[in-house]
Amino acid sequence: MKFSSRLLLAASIFYVHSALSAPSPDPKAAWVRQGRARKAASKIGRRWSNETSVPPILNSCSDSDYTKTLAPKVNVWGGLTDVEAASVTQWLFAQPELNLTVSDDAGEWDNSILLVELMHPNKTDVLNYLDNAGPAPTRFAHVVLSHRASEEPTYEDILVGPINASGVRNGTTTWQPLDYPYTRKTAGRVRNLDADSEDTLYSQWIYKISATISDITLDLWQGTALGHDNDTLSIWGIDPLWQDDGRIVRWDAFWSNPVDQFDTQTLLPLGLYFRSDVTGRDPSQWKFEGWYYNGIFYETTDAFRNAYYTAGFEKLGVNVEGDWARSDQNGPVLPLDTAHPPVSVAPSGARYAVDAESKWIQWMDFSFFVGYQRDTGLSLWDIRYKGERVLYELGLQEALAHYAGQDPLQSGTAYLDSYYGFGPYAFELVKGYDCPAYATYLNTSFYVSETTHTHLNSLCLFEYTADYPLQRHSTSDYVSATKNTYFTIRSVSTVGNYDYMFSYSFYMADGSINVEVRASGYIQSAYYANNEEYGYKIHDNLSGSMHDHILNFKADFDILGTNNTVAVVNQVPVSQTYPWSNGKARNTMKLEKSYIDSEDRSRLFWGANSATQYSVINKDAVNAYGEYRGYRIAPSLGAIHLTVEDSSNLVSSARWANHDLQITKQHDTEPRAAHAYNNQDVHNPPINFDAFFNSENLTQTDLVLWLNLGMHHIPHTGDLANTVFSTAHAGLSFSPLNYLNGDPSRQTVNQVRINYGGGNTSQVETFGQQQGSCAVEYTPAEVDLWGYKGDVVVRKFPFDPNNPFYQTDGIV
Repeated sequence: MKFSSRLLLAASIFYVHSALSAPSPDPKAAWVRQGRARKAASKIGRRWSNETSVPPILNSCSDSDYTKTLAPKVNVWGGLTDVEAASVTQWLFAQPELNLTVSDDAGEWDNSILLVELMHPNKTDVLNYLDNAGPAPTRFAHVVLSHRASEEPTYEDILVGPINASGVRNGTTTWQPLDYPYTRKTAGRVRNLDADSEDTLYSQWIYKISATISDITLDLWQGTALGHDNDTLSIWGIDPLWQDDGRIVRWDAFWSNPVDQFDTQTLLPLGLYFRSDVTGRDPSQWKFEGWYYNGIFYETTDAFRNAYYTAGFEKLGVNVEGDWARSDQNGPVLPLDTAHPPVSVAPSGARYAVDAESKWIQWMDFSFFVGYQRDTGLSLWDIRYKGERVLYELGLQEALAHYAGQDPLQSGTAYLDSYYGFGPYAFELVKGYDCPAYATYLNTSFYVSETTHTHLNSLCLFEYTADYPLQRHSTSDYVSATKNTYFTIRSVSTVGNYDYMFSYSFYMADGSINVEVRASGYIQSAYYANNEEYGYKIHDNLSGSMHDHILNFKADFDILGTNNTVAVVNQVPVSQTYPWSNGKARNTMKLEKSYIDSEDRSRLFWGANSATQYSVINKDAVNAYGEYRGYRIAPSLGAIHLTVEDSSNLVSSARWANHDLQITKQHDTEPRAAHAYNNQDVHNPPINFDAFFNSENLTQTDLVLWLNLGMHHIPHTGDLANTVFSTAHAGLSFSPLNYLNGDPSRQTVNQVRINYGGGNTSQVETFGQQQGSCAVEYTPAEVDLWGYKGDVVVRKFPFDPNNPFYQTDGIV
């Protein structure tokens, strides 16, 4: 991923926090120096609210009115309020044993607060509240501290509470190490490989190495990387760092700098790499270990220099930015393309209800709560269909981009993106492009450096009618068709050079739920030399860098209760003799039915030929015909697992990536498949997913499904300038299986039956549809995009809610 978003952002972290309305802040100068702001990496904020006031009467098709409603319960996953987060922050600074320094004043040898967000309560407590009229779970804050005042710096997860609406409870609130949700019990601590600042790393190490060959870089590329304002080259490298044999080793590479505003650096590798041992915090003890160029490794700078100035040394070409790398319009305008394309409108306004305070949404027969966290961004809770809970939790767990190549940078790179966080990088959506113009747009917030940042309009809600009907049938007497309308909640997170679009869609016509991920943005490319086995040559000196995108989702199903079983149905070819077949076997197919009864047999792959069906059923709940009621789980596109076996880069930090579908018994101590800092200790990570599997019985018990989506991405010329959402696309579908007694789509009035005969139409039955109307504005046809803003920032320590301001520096 690009240096500024992946590596420069790794030194500090963004965190989720409280609700923040969107007042009209006075613009003022950014309070963070630009260089420091660019290195912030974040933990997130939780709360969103409607960005614009809504008129009582819908005047325009572009308006996004919705019905205001009240959630049946308090959203126990919604996040901390401003007051709660500010109170926790203030209380932590008053604890002398923590030795905390305010982020503005903290150096690389100071301790600071990284994350303040709501600790999600245990499911057992929540169900008692939701289903049994029990009390709401006690509220606690999850806090991450950066302990850098040490030769062995660590991140530490702690639990602070109890807290209430007024914040910290004086005399009763305490803090304690948080380790019960993690498989490694080390008082909530994991080492921090990024405690030293980017300034220290570069000024005292990287640029000194680069200076030893500045004559070579000038000769090769007419540029240098020395930390000067006029540098035309940059240096950055692998993630995670190599962590073998007790040593910390990095590989770094030279890249051309972009020459304008376009984010092209990951398309500009130069093919020169160097290795260094950076174990410990004393740069004087670090060791330079060699150069790699054009397939040859040189153990010393002298060896590389001698070879370089020897006759016959092959000097490779340079990658330079041009129009080929820029994402603006380029090339001849397509025929008739200047005419405006079709647009969608909502002629009756929004057909859903929202409790903006509790973040509860109801559409047709579906309802759910929204949660938001630093690590994983958007999540959905207590998803109900026709009043019954189908899923307790549905949301992203981790995203992996694992590269391969002949060079050490591509071979050594396997990004675990929750380290950077999806929440802090869910920026403002572009109306009419990311989502329909008529969508409802909501805000998200995150905590960083004792401030709350609000990303305006970073979630969208909308209905959409697909370009094909859900149902259709015609005879000689009539034709019938049903519109295929669905509801989507969406966010887009830009993590490094990739933009990930997450969409959760609900289909009224059949009760199904879809999870979709799309990826766009700039690829991380490789230098072309010797890379034929790892990618296509896609430009003059450029190779696509093959990689796997694997995104893990948690789906905690509760089908008609918490006692569920996973059923397996295989379609198999058979040779079968029947009583009526005259003793002759007939080649045909049949169903083989079984169940996943133990965690010993619950790490699965999708079957060949898509002939295996997995479903979550309740054996204690049958339909009118005696069949178990449940939901089928199936890939809709691009459900894959990691190609690499026993990854040298990841070791034990991403064991969830090795299968398509994995099933465990639900435990409050296993809320996530990954930890944001698994990449800091890949041999002994805070969460080793393998430890979830310990032979537990999976028959009629509370189950969790861990599902992988993704793409095997071998970039080609069509990935320049950007990979496009239409091809980098993966999805899962959860659909009712014997769950209902009939086809629920018959309930919608958005269908038609046309009776005809003899060349004439005798009846058009529209079943009571209303003819929605609104003023369609075609002048201009495009949405007014001049209101696009940056972050809205409010200080948290000292708490200053009345002096917000806009900030755009450092949000990527």
